[in-house]
Amino acid sequence: MRRQNQSSVVEFILLGFSNLPKFQEQIFGVFLVIYLVTLMGNAIIIAAILLDQTLHIPMYLFLQNLSVVEVSFSAAIMPEMLVVLTTDRTTISFEGCLAQMYFILLFGGTECFLLGAMAYDRFAAICHPLTYPMIMNKRVFVKLVMFSWVSGVMVATVQTTWVFSFPFCGPNEINHLFCETPPVLELVCEDTFLFEIYAFTGTILIVLVPFLLIVLSYLRILFAILKMPSTTGRQKAFSTCASHVTSVTLFYGTASMTYLQPKSSYSPVTKKLMSLAYTLLTPLLNPLIYSLRNHEMKRAFVKLWRRAVVLHTV
Repeated sequence: MRRQNQSSVVEFILLGFSNLPKFQEQIFGVFLVIYLVTLMGNAIIIAAILLDQTLHIPMYLFLQNLSVVEVSFSAAIMPEMLVVLTTDRTTISFEGCLAQMYFILLFGGTECFLLGAMAYDRFAAICHPLTYPMIMNKRVFVKLVMFSWVSGVMVATVQTTWVFSFPFCGPNEINHLFCETPPVLELVCEDTFLFEIYAFTGTILIVLVPFLLIVLSYLRILFAILKMPSTTGRQKAFSTCASHVTSVTLFYGTASMTYLQPKSSYSPVTKKLMSLAYTLLTPLLNPLIYSLRNHEMKRAFVKLWRRAVVLHTV
């Protein structure tokens, strides 16, 4: 009711890279390839873990959930982004913008907590190998996964509802590729100081609490690895953790630069590029990060390929 009474904006215009018209076709081609590779890579991981019973353990089931988040995250952003890159001015309805922001926050928040849960799983496996089956049993695994998804839903619901309760009186041009919170908030024609305090505090909690859990887990893991008498054991432990550390660094680093910086810190072009870093690169690279150095995943991929070949020849 508040929006109907005070807001005159019924749709938004996504400007994208309209200031670079000569390069939009090339950018579109690159983004399309990235999107297709992202979908294919994460879908292969989901299918490989689903079909291989030996991978139905917490470490790989967490990875499967992460791939589901990455596919969903890309699907919430990339189709609209590709449309934006085909025109100079792309319109998106008020409700469509709200929905896109909601799903970006949902999947982004869920990923933060999932990465934290994955760090705890590695800590339990390496630091307490004898009691690991009891520490990370099926019930604990389900609770951690459910907590991650529910937290994402709560973050998205509160923040999206609050943002779109503000009046939008015009202009309605979003200088971005999709409906992300910071550029949309710039169009609000009311004081947003209280919301910005909440958003900054909430982002710190959502980003830093799981990140601190990850840091503490890996400090304990590092000490445990250094105490291992076997060089082979240390190398295996490092290899197991390297993928997750790389993924965490990529996601948290780029997301923090986007959401924890003051409005005036970067130019609009720089903000767009930083947003692309965590919305494009993380979902694209995660399948490679988690697969190239993991023998079990490679074996599962081979089995999936052979099964696909058999079905094709039948």
